[in-house]
Amino acid sequence: MQTQTLAPTQQNSSTAPSDTPVAPDLGGIKAKQKATWESGDFGEIARSIENFAEQFMKRQPLRPGARVLDVACGTGNLAVIAAKKGCLVQGIDIASNLIMQARHRAAAEGLSILFEEGDAEALPYRDASFDLVVSMFGVMFTPQPAKIAAELRRVTRPGGQIALANWTPEGFIGKMFGVFKAHLPPPPAGVPSPMEWGMEPVVQTRLRQGFTNVRFTREVACMRYPFPPAETVEYFRKYYGPTLKAFESLPATRQEALRKDLVELQTRYNIAVDPGTTEVAAEYLEVTATRV
Repeated sequence: MQTQTLAPTQQNSSTAPSDTPVAPDLGGIKAKQKATWESGDFGEIARSIENFAEQFMKRQPLRPGARVLDVACGTGNLAVIAAKKGCLVQGIDIASNLIMQARHRAAAEGLSILFEEGDAEALPYRDASFDLVVSMFGVMFTPQPAKIAAELRRVTRPGGQIALANWTPEGFIGKMFGVFKAHLPPPPAGVPSPMEWGMEPVVQTRLRQGFTNVRFTREVACMRYPFPPAETVEYFRKYYGPTLKAFESLPATRQEALRKDLVELQTRYNIAVDPGTTEVAAEYLEVTATRV
């Protein structure tokens, strides 16, 4: 039987080189992120971190009349604090149910805050619209770091400031991500780890264009829960979208293995004196920068 040899150009047209970068399916990734954050009830989780939202915002320039944007705002922890200081505040998040909760929360407290559903990587605001742009454990989860950095720069006025709070790889949340990584399939190719936003050299590079006076401070957030470690894991499994979805993606036997490792982690880092409670010290990187 005679065989046919394809010309190099024909071979290349049918098979891509193995080292060619694979473009991530951004539409699919963002749809999955939206479904993840809309699952569970992040509002319950948000109430447990209000204490260090207050600490974070105390360090920001919240003068009356300042225009403030809370990116990936969730149920509005940062936005509410800024509005109570007399700022003119807007918030945006990908999850429609969290935006609804944020609106109800603002209305209940008599605050005028404009919350809207939207993509942090395509902010629906004009250039130089805000004096201060903040995000707490929010923009770190966007899939395109260069894009979100450009958007933060675009909507901040010259001389204005951005302030971000990002979990660090070395901290408790970084270790928890490590547990998930050991049990779950790898993330889509081309999407960097959210934990890179907690690495100073990486963030310095991402903010090198359009920002000056980039500063880093490592802070510790004390996360307290009125139940023991095993119940703390179940609390996150019920209310925290990423944890809920992680368990749902696994068969029953592997769910139990994941649960066991998470309980062990919570137990190992629990600093609470009362055996019926859980308290862990979670490190985050506070990033501030001034728009050129």
